[in-house]
Amino acid sequence: MQINRLFEIVYILLDKKRVTAKELTEHFGVSRRTICRDIDTLSAVGIPIYTERGKGGGISLLPDFVLNKSILSEQEQNEILSALHGLSNVKTDDSKQILQRLSTIFNKTTTNWIEVDYSGWTHENDFFNDFKVVILEQRIVEFDYYNKHGDKTFRRVEPMQVWFKSKSWYLKGFCLTKHGMRLYKLSRIKNLNVTDEHFKQRDSLIVSGNPIDSIYEGGKNINLKLRIEAEKAYRIYDDLYESMVEKQPDGSFIATMTWPEDSWLYDFILSFGKYIEVLEPEHMRNIIKDEAQKISEKYL
Repeated sequence: MQINRLFEIVYILLDKKRVTAKELTEHFGVSRRTICRDIDTLSAVGIPIYTERGKGGGISLLPDFVLNKSILSEQEQNEILSALHGLSNVKTDDSKQILQRLSTIFNKTTTNWIEVDYSGWTHENDFFNDFKVVILEQRIVEFDYYNKHGDKTFRRVEPMQVWFKSKSWYLKGFCLTKHGMRLYKLSRIKNLNVTDEHFKQRDSLIVSGNPIDSIYEGGKNINLKLRIEAEKAYRIYDDLYESMVEKQPDGSFIATMTWPEDSWLYDFILSFGKYIEVLEPEHMRNIIKDEAQKISEKYL
């Protein structure tokens, strides 16, 4: 379509500063006459485009031209570029290209002021591009999912969002196998298959009207109370919010929080070794006691 070609001509000129009519005809696969008409059209609508004949000549824009800056404020332009910088860190294929293009349009030198790496130290499944495509195209996915006990189940899901919460990535979607909204931890998804089946957007109440603890395929939320010894004070500041913690006269800490009960929570508590005690609830005390006993038996 002509409108797309006109926009791309402006982008090319912003990026390369000067091109020849021959280069544009080869790029778009149209005649020189068509390119000349496009240049006339751009000039007629106020784009400061001009041509120079002879060696070193070509088609150019005035050096200080940027696309209609009145559409977006300076702050809005910076916010868009910052958001794209963040998006590029999850390695979606086209984010870098979009970032470069908008930086050119806004006449800004991109400065990546933040670097975010969500991956662990070992290789993990990289489903970001797959899930971006299936969410935008509303395509059903199939995969094997491992629950907190390590049991494998097969799932068919209408994917809706990818979430990052509490150090982990999750997929939110409507599970056709369980007939309800579910939240899946990406690290537990295996053998992903993107089908050719499409789905229609569900009612917003179905999507948003569920508390996280009712749709997460891990465990229900529990109220937890912990005593953490002073030797592990650095873990307090690394892993918990200040509002969760009360320092005691002896230097220890009492931490209270509401977290989902699953294998991650057990591992988190055990990672403190002898420097932590579960005060509440009673059943969690017993679970940690049993787990610690099993560890001890391995060294007898």
